[in-house]
Amino acid sequence: MATYLYDTTLRDGTQGEGINLSVDDKLRIAQRLDDFGMHYIEGGWPGSNPKDAEFFNRARDICFQQARLAAFGSTRKAHGRCESDPQIRMLLDAHTPVITMVAKTSRLHVTHVLETSLDENLNMIRDSVGYFKAQGKEVMHDAEHFFDGFKLDRDYALATLRAAAEAGADWLVLCDTNGGAMPWEVEEIVRTTLSALGTQYPALKFGIHTHNDAGVGVANALAGVRAGCTQVQGTVNGYGERVGNCDILTTIANLQLKLGHTCLSDEQLRGLTDLSHYVSEMANLAPDIRAPYVGQAAFAHKGGIHVAAILKLEASYQHVDPTRVGNQKRVLVSELSGRGNIAYKAREFGLDVDKEEAKRVLARIKELENKGFYFEGAEASVELLLRRARPGYTPPFELIDFLTVVEHRHGRGLLSEANVKVRVNGEVVHTAAEGDGPVNALDIAMRKALLPHYPQLDDVRLVDYKVRILDSDKATAATTRVTIDTRSSTRRWTTVGSSTNIVDASWQALADSMEYALIAA
Repeated sequence: MATYLYDTTLRDGTQGEGINLSVDDKLRIAQRLDDFGMHYIEGGWPGSNPKDAEFFNRARDICFQQARLAAFGSTRKAHGRCESDPQIRMLLDAHTPVITMVAKTSRLHVTHVLETSLDENLNMIRDSVGYFKAQGKEVMHDAEHFFDGFKLDRDYALATLRAAAEAGADWLVLCDTNGGAMPWEVEEIVRTTLSALGTQYPALKFGIHTHNDAGVGVANALAGVRAGCTQVQGTVNGYGERVGNCDILTTIANLQLKLGHTCLSDEQLRGLTDLSHYVSEMANLAPDIRAPYVGQAAFAHKGGIHVAAILKLEASYQHVDPTRVGNQKRVLVSELSGRGNIAYKAREFGLDVDKEEAKRVLARIKELENKGFYFEGAEASVELLLRRARPGYTPPFELIDFLTVVEHRHGRGLLSEANVKVRVNGEVVHTAAEGDGPVNALDIAMRKALLPHYPQLDDVRLVDYKVRILDSDKATAATTRVTIDTRSSTRRWTTVGSSTNIVDASWQALADSMEYALIAA
């Protein structure tokens, strides 16, 4: 069964707190959604702000290959005429093939929000839908608050849908605008609605639009489809007002992989994870690592028993093959790991580690994590532990000692200085450097010592530095964990250190980052 996908990230999604897309952002996302395979893309509400009006003006130059672009707006004003309604005119000026028109279906909203009569609301729906159909538009009738309205006054809610159907609407989209309906309610109400209108208007098509305020936005969308809706509306990553909208990515995966509906080709489905990350990057938001299907942790395995099982049979602890949605299986290393975790990571790093070596590394990881280390996100440090456990491993340099000084000098302010003594290729090198803080000074001093021997380090840069206090109740004596992200022109890696001394923890992570740069080049 075919199900149509309607993306409203560029309108509903931008109503989410902390999300602000420029016109250029919206244009790039629209093109990416089209490339991905969305059937409909809602670009915004041209009558609400200049940015959306500019978006539609510039979108005319885009040749969408698959998607149909929709402009969102409302019915004409009460007791007005479509021909003279400025908001209706802006919708036409958007020059989109699709108009999505929101209308009230709940008598509560008609009388208390629109402050008009129930009959006039029906006239507004008929007039607006009919006007847009006369202009040759595909019309989505967005039945706002439909489920709440149905429970309040079933007959009137259905009357609003009949008004749209009689005027020629192509789609009736049933909206759980407040996001409070339950899946069993949605399924029952959709079935009842389709039964009441389906025979009378056989060409009419139905969509489902849900919000996630009760945490069941995706479940409600699936319930709507099970009851007969053939269009699903949602936003990438579930972005949207309040808690957010139905996550269209999770919904797509469930429709295609669980319900057997045809939404996309297999190749398009493999772009699901990339699309999620692309939109979060454009929105300047960190990806949700625990997002179903597309999150970094969606197929991550940590427990030793789990890893031992997936090494024998991946389906034992994975409900789908992650490659089908463009994701990948990950094995984490921590104090909960077993030897299988270590063996898997060794193979991933291209290392041949025997059982005894794996056992020693596992014991060392458990010991270090008990002291505050955390290796799940610091795979470079894990690889170093594995390499150091192998017979004959020789580190590219060896720390003899270091000294850091932070002082305030009259007339100059704060000064940070570091002295580093390391052994490199049998030679003891002693360097000193000033920096913006003790860690920066250590980094500079260490580079001065190593660069003459390893010029490739000139391509290595520290790009992120994170500090976490593990036991704040111990105040200034607390254990500190430091994580450092490092990159070269070809790769990026993460290392970790932990100590009751923040400079020592920083040195551990810093030294690991440099050693990894040299042995994994």
